[in-house]
Amino acid sequence: MKVKGLRWVVIGLIMLITIINYLDRGTLNYMWVANIDYHLISENKVSNEKENYALLIGEQYVLMASNGDQDSVKVVNAQIKKKGSATFVTHREGIAIDLGLVDRNDPNASQKAKDILGLITIFFMIAYGISQLVSGKLYDRIGCRKGFFWSVLIWGAADALASLSRGILSLTFFRMMLGLGEAGPWPGTTKSNAEWFPQKERAFAQGLFGAAASIGSILAPIVILMLFMTFGWKLTFVIVGGLGLIWLIPWLIINKEGPKKHLWITEKERVYILDGQPEKDMKTEDKGKSWKELLRVKKNWSVILGRFFLDPIWWMFVTFLPLYLADVFHLNIKEVAFSAWVPYAGAAVGSITGGWYSGWLISRRHTVNYARKAAMLMGGIIIIPSILAAIMSTSASIAILFMALVLGGFQFFMTNLQTIPSDLHCGKSVGSLAGLGGASAVLGTILAILFASYITNWILLFSLLGALVPLSLCSIFLTVGEIKQINK
Repeated sequence: MKVKGLRWVVIGLIMLITIINYLDRGTLNYMWVANIDYHLISENKVSNEKENYALLIGEQYVLMASNGDQDSVKVVNAQIKKKGSATFVTHREGIAIDLGLVDRNDPNASQKAKDILGLITIFFMIAYGISQLVSGKLYDRIGCRKGFFWSVLIWGAADALASLSRGILSLTFFRMMLGLGEAGPWPGTTKSNAEWFPQKERAFAQGLFGAAASIGSILAPIVILMLFMTFGWKLTFVIVGGLGLIWLIPWLIINKEGPKKHLWITEKERVYILDGQPEKDMKTEDKGKSWKELLRVKKNWSVILGRFFLDPIWWMFVTFLPLYLADVFHLNIKEVAFSAWVPYAGAAVGSITGGWYSGWLISRRHTVNYARKAAMLMGGIIIIPSILAAIMSTSASIAILFMALVLGGFQFFMTNLQTIPSDLHCGKSVGSLAGLGGASAVLGTILAILFASYITNWILLFSLLGALVPLSLCSIFLTVGEIKQINK
């Protein structure tokens, strides 16, 4: 059996698991604390209500959910908002409340929820960073087929097992386990794209991968919060975690070998892929370069430093966007579900266009060096004014639209930055350098989250992210020199 365009089938499978990756990753953030609105009514209307409603009794609001559950909140601690002629009492629910980590009646509940989520995320990132280093070497050693298998198996099981969490220790353990598995596809995809695509298509393939991450982020608030409202957080963990385990079946069946030996690839596609790779004219590496050898070369620091400064922008949005929308604009759970996806739609567009743009420049006879640098610079130019516009916005809808431009510019930039390891190296060194870049990105993100715990003002926090863009660009341009294959 021959399959035309087999490389697109492979990247399609990787895109699918990347979407699932972001669903798994978003479970905790979106179910951590959610605002539930209760319609404030008088007692004589109770029998006619089929929605969440609240009654004022003495010094507290009695809250009745549509499913019959009952709770209460003190008047002094209640958050009230009006929609037209209706008045609503907003009630905090979610994992942090159910596990007793945050008291919903505490006036500082929002800040405590942010700090605890940040702490858990730091441990997730530590495991994620360790895995970036290990995964890069692991994928270089055992190949992408087995590498993806073990990554997905670990993280899918971790997300499903998070349903058994009983407190901060068990929840943090399962999130660290999730981080160990989820990091693999990042160096793994860079390596897979280097194997399956000619150089002129690699940035576009990397852009598809980045777009899939964005699509996962688009779907996460809608899918996760709808599951949460229907089944609760425990069963949501099980459902979302199980998706990756199901994905393993087609992956093992289809991705049997690389393009050189795969029995399903057409000869035309095989020749097209291999002839378009700069590695074909180079001596094949018997083994990948060690970390020491990679760190010794100045060009490689462009990936390490560039991602150290740039990645925190993405992670701060992924981690804190749901809390930000609920805290600053008082959006309820449904409003977050149907608005938090917009910035990631912008990211998806930026990811695809960033990869297409540099590929288009190469097809117009520009060098790889010119194409990658021009695309990264353009992405940076988009990010900075968009961040400033977003934090100055007074309405949720306007702020969200500018956030879409922020993440669009980020992915425009990042797609080309993530392609540099395959521009500089071939064979087994690609995944190793990508892993080093991923680990440095994790370190930068951990430091950013630690720094964020000292900032109680959301506007100041997000505005400082804009300063990371010129730092990333300068570190890349000052270290990489000409972007081309390193012949030693």
